[in-house]
Amino acid sequence: MSDLYCVFGNPIAHSRSPAIHAEFARQTGQDMVYEARLAPVDGFAGAVSSFVAEGGRGANVTVPFKEDAYRLCTRLSPRAARAGAVNTLCFEGDEIHGDNTDGAGLLADISNNLDYPPTGKRVLLLGAGGAARGVVEPLLATQPAVLCIANRSLDKAQALVDLFADLAVSTPLTASTYAALDGQAFDLVINATSASLSGAALPLPPGLFAAGSLAYDMMYGKGETPFMQLAQAQGAARCADGLGMLVGQAAEAFAVWRGVYPDTAPVLASLRVTLKG
Repeated sequence: MSDLYCVFGNPIAHSRSPAIHAEFARQTGQDMVYEARLAPVDGFAGAVSSFVAEGGRGANVTVPFKEDAYRLCTRLSPRAARAGAVNTLCFEGDEIHGDNTDGAGLLADISNNLDYPPTGKRVLLLGAGGAARGVVEPLLATQPAVLCIANRSLDKAQALVDLFADLAVSTPLTASTYAALDGQAFDLVINATSASLSGAALPLPPGLFAAGSLAYDMMYGKGETPFMQLAQAQGAARCADGLGMLVGQAAEAFAVWRGVYPDTAPVLASLRVTLKG
């Protein structure tokens, strides 16, 4: 019987993860099946338990369950422990091992695919939930000129700043509300909120996007996300969705599970064609 894996989310019908992992498995000769599973918003632990009972070997976790997954784990990788959020689960007997591959996926896409490394740049991270938690440490490691975390409520953004303050040795790390960003400009603006999933636009003040800036949405879809549309209207030089990040973090998770790292380039190119169709 093929090894069983899945991705948990709510919503989940839009997910490209099954197609990505099917191609990774074909490419590397791995005997595995990967499914998308809708978990109840208040029933993540039960959904995981049922999956493990079916013989599930591992799972990815997406919106809104990354912090739920963190609390469920019996062991954590250092990067997941620091983030307080988990997007990759491994099931071994009674143990649930949690990892977070989001940061690696994001940086691989921005630095390699888009050729826009954050080093020395003014970076704005929008949102303070599980998606944001997973990328703060890797972003700080690139030594941006400044990293500002903005959220609707200041307390959640400040909590992230406090959590990662010891890593901000040479990079000013600040918290802000969206409204308080007025008058500031950034070279790289990353949307880590789930607003684009519901088609909502964030209440961002004008002037956020500096000359030559990149607007990056962790979400993706058939066309431009509401955040990308807003960024273009406000003068961002370049816009990108999170499809490359999705493929990058999936490759990291695949390597955690199967011990082999797949080639992401052809998978990303194929997905781009599919989304345009």
